[in-house]
Amino acid sequence: VYAARPLKADRELVLDAVRQHGWALHWAADPLKEDRELVLEAVRQEGEALRRAAKHFKKDRELVLEAVRQNSEALCWAAQPLKADRE
Repeated sequence: VYAARPLKADRELVLDAVRQHGWALHWAADPLKEDRELVLEAVRQEGEALRRAAKHFKKDRELVLEAVRQNSEALCWAAQPLKADRE
């Protein structure tokens, strides 16, 4: 949970962490929360990691669907238009 700032910004380290536990995204440096590949890996492990993703990813249909497949409760973190999407 507690890591030095440089470690939180190390993309490869954080990518490995989110592949093991999606909630690791919570402790990642903010610029990494803008990294689509990293966020996608996080929501594949824990759908609710969408909560910690950059705001624009909450409008990303593919990413939100992946999060909801993993955990239906992730839908509450999606942008409103996607919440209304029946597909």
